[in-house]
Amino acid sequence: HFQSHSLTHSAQVSALNFELWPYFGVVTVLEIIQRSSDYLARKGVDSARLQIELLLAHLLQMPRLKLYLNFDRVLTEPELETLRGLVRRRGEREPLQHIVGSTSFCGLEMSVTPKVLIPRPETEVLAERAWGFLQNSGASSPAVLDFGTGSGCLAITLAVKCPGARIHAVDLSSDALAVARQNAVRHQVSERIQWHEGDGFAAVPDDLRFDLVVSNPPYIPSGEIESLQPEVKDHDPRLALDGGADGLDWYRRLAVETPPFMAADGSFMTEFGDGQATSISNIFEQGGWQVAAVEADYSGRPRILIALRLK
Repeated sequence: HFQSHSLTHSAQVSALNFELWPYFGVVTVLEIIQRSSDYLARKGVDSARLQIELLLAHLLQMPRLKLYLNFDRVLTEPELETLRGLVRRRGEREPLQHIVGSTSFCGLEMSVTPKVLIPRPETEVLAERAWGFLQNSGASSPAVLDFGTGSGCLAITLAVKCPGARIHAVDLSSDALAVARQNAVRHQVSERIQWHEGDGFAAVPDDLRFDLVVSNPPYIPSGEIESLQPEVKDHDPRLALDGGADGLDWYRRLAVETPPFMAADGSFMTEFGDGQATSISNIFEQGGWQVAAVEADYSGRPRILIALRLK
C-alpha cells in the first residue's frame, strides 16, 4: 500500500518492492531503468545502469542508445514478465553475456556459453597487435595458431581481418570448440580455420610451422580464483582461469613447447595478468626468446607480451 495518494506516479513505482513492479499497471522504459539500476546496485553489480540498459535493449531488440528516444514507452505485461526474470538473473550475478547469449569482440558479435571464457576488452589489444603483425608481415598467406581458442574470438577476428591468413586453433575442451565453430559459421570464416582438439601442441600436426602464435592462456593463481567476482569464479570455466599456483604454468609450457612450431621470423604474442610482466619476460628470455615488447591494455596496465625466437 502507498503511504500517500499524493505520491507521483514515478515515486509510486520506486516505492514498490522490486519483485512487484512487473505487475504495476503502467511502467515506462525510464522508470524500469531507474528502478532496476537501484536493485542491481544493491546486489553489488558494477555499472548497474548500463547493465539494465543492455538487458532492455536485448529484450526490446533495439540498440541501447535508442532507449533514450523511447523513455516514455510503456512495457507490455509479457515484456515486464520476461525482463523481471532477466534482471533477477543479473542480480544473482549471472554474467550479462550469458543472459543475452553473446558479447561484442573487436566489433564482431560472439556467442558465449558457460563452457567458454567470456572475451574481455583487454584481449582486443592482443587481437589488434596480431592482425597488425599479419597485415605488415608481407607474407601472402601467413600461418597462425590460436593456442587455447575458447570461444574462438581471436582466431575468428584474425580470419575476418586477414583474409589471406591460414588459421589454426587448438583447445582442450570439445565444448569450447563447439562454440568456436558456431562463431566461425556466424562470421563466414569456418572454411578458413582448422580446429584441433587436445592438450596444446600435442594436438597440432607436427609438420606445421607458424608465422604467428597467439594465446590468452589461463593466468589466475589457483588460490586467487575464489576471491574473484561471482560473475567470473562462478560462471567462467575453471579450466580457462586456473594458471597454477603462481598463475604462470601455461607460460612455462608455451616458452618451451612453441619453438619447434615457429617459422623463421615468426612472432609469439600472449596476454597476461596484472603484475606478471617481469616474471613472464624472464620465463621467455630464459627459454631462449627475445622479448620484443610489453604493451599496455586500454587502462594502461601491462597486458601483452610479444616475443621473437632467437636464431
